[in-house]
Amino acid sequence: MKPEETVDFHIKSAWHAISRMYNQKAVEQGFTTSIGFVLININSKEGTPATKIAPLMGMEARSLTRILKSMEEKGLIFRQPDLVDKRSVRIFLTLEGKRKKDLSVATIKGFNEAVRELVSEEELEQFVKVFQRINQVIENQIIADN
Repeated sequence: MKPEETVDFHIKSAWHAISRMYNQKAVEQGFTTSIGFVLININSKEGTPATKIAPLMGMEARSLTRILKSMEEKGLIFRQPDLVDKRSVRIFLTLEGKRKKDLSVATIKGFNEAVRELVSEEELEQFVKVFQRINQVIENQIIADN
């Protein structure tokens, strides 16, 4: 079987292309795709508990810690103790962080609008259904392996 005949080849190549595109846009603005995704997951008004961000993004807490440190150094976020739970820390966006978040959201919306111009609503619905089924296969495989 040739690589281009496999399902994962097309998923991986599309994701790499999307990732390169997002990275290129982010670099033009002085940050990274990872930072952009973190910014999107921080509530602009209320902040977000640091412990909630990693699960929202499906990443390890250690990886997030490095990204948050970098974001703090770049002046995109600041940390504050949670007023209700003193053991917890909330992450808030600075004005520059909010500006970069807006750029990230605009980039994602622009990409989605461009896709929707070329792909019909029906095709997108099928696309989502196929990916839901692929995720079922993965979940079933994980269960079967245990």
